Amino acid sequence: RVVRQSKFRHVFGQPVKADQMYEDIRVSKVTCDSSFCAVNPKFVAIIVESGGGGAFIVLPLAKTGRVDKNHPLVTGHTAPVLDIDWCPHNDNVIASASEDTTVMVWQIPDYVPVRNITEPVVTLEGHSKRVSIISWHPTARNVLLSAGCDNLVILWNVGTGEMLLALDDMHTDLIYNVGWNRNGSLLVTTCKDKKVRVIDPRKQQIIAEKTKPHDGTRPIRAIFVADGKIFTTGFSRMSERQLGLWDLNNFEEPIALQEMDTSNGVLLPFYDADSSIVYLCGKGDSSIRYFEITDEAPYVHYLNTYSSKEPQRGMGFMPKRGLDVSKCEIAR
Repeated sequence: RVVRQSKFRHVFGQPVKADQMYEDIRVSKVTCDSSFCAVNPKFVAIIVESGGGGAFIVLPLAKTGRVDKNHPLVTGHTAPVLDIDWCPHNDNVIASASEDTTVMVWQIPDYVPVRNITEPVVTLEGHSKRVSIISWHPTARNVLLSAGCDNLVILWNVGTGEMLLALDDMHTDLIYNVGWNRNGSLLVTTCKDKKVRVIDPRKQQIIAEKTKPHDGTRPIRAIFVADGKIFTTGFSRMSERQLGLWDLNNFEEPIALQEMDTSNGVLLPFYDADSSIVYLCGKGDSSIRYFEITDEAPYVHYLNTYSSKEPQRGMGFMPKRGLDVSKCEIAR
């Protein structure tokens, strides 16, 4: 067969129409490799610029259009907010991590509040430097992970505000990203010491690690894809952007390694486990590429690219239950 069989040969991207957009949002100018934007079936949250402290704005998905200059913000941090993440089990709960070393968890009301939300439900203190990564546990309720520039990964019980465990002696340098596997039994982390580590948080030990999955010096990102494989994005020695697919049972050699282009933005991977498609977006890029991951060579199949006129400043990935399946939408 000349053409590979695939359900996704004709996947295409489509921007929303002008009346469905939000306008006049002052996106934060902090230089941080996080996605700046988080979305769920009710709200979209975006980290915004704010004088003296850090803030993010929460907008209901139902109410699009021009955003009022005085729209209430979520302000409680004393330094810029670096990452936000919606709770997967409760659409009204969001966590934020900040340069002020704290993590705060917020309850967002269904109505648009009149004034700024300044009181978090709980403030989690335990990091000694800025906290740049935050991620809810995918299956266990009230479990939140945070990782900071103090090379610490901390798991919190949000219900009581207590630290469940701290993984402190595993990373020797700045942590670039942390990802859960599908049921939350393992973590994958990438670090400035050029290692990708797979950690079992219950045993508190590293069960696999790979040094230099990509030869370049720029940041690496890694996520779990189906059946325990790991997908990475990074840079080659010639500063070309690469993607890699790795098997935990044989971590030495990649299953697939592809060069893409020579742009210098870090590629953020978003993975959809149901269709096993990875979407790659980079800040400053004006395109989003998508690849299908399969069990047959060449394992990572390029599907298509969505291109826009404007460069991207941040990305958020809608959970499956927020999609309009009657229009055959598979990702937003």
